[in-house]
Amino acid sequence: MKLPDMPFTFVDWSEIAPTEHPGETGSTSWRTFKAGDLRVRVVEHAPGYLADHWCDKGHVLYVIEGEIETELKDGRTFTMKAGTGYHVSDFGDAAHRSSTKTGAKIFIVD
Repeated sequence: MKLPDMPFTFVDWSEIAPTEHPGETGSTSWRTFKAGDLRVRVVEHAPGYLADHWCDKGHVLYVIEGEIETELKDGRTFTMKAGTGYHVSDFGDAAHRSSTKTGAKIFIVD
């Protein structure tokens, strides 16, 4: 990841309006900050959420609250609780999607 040339930037996430995104089941809301190609998000998955697509984009992800399950297209699954996360590149064969039974708040940089 290459961070764009930008000044020190303070973000008050509560002042960023959330956008709703339906999943295959349930929904998720994103509070998104963008600078050039950099996207930083606080994402809240509602209980019962399952992503409606396989994602090939690279991310750095940290679980703030709750628990998510990330499934890779090759069948592997990883359960992440608060305080854990993952990183995946834009390259390779790690297409993935997330779900949660109980709901989760996560922080994502991509």
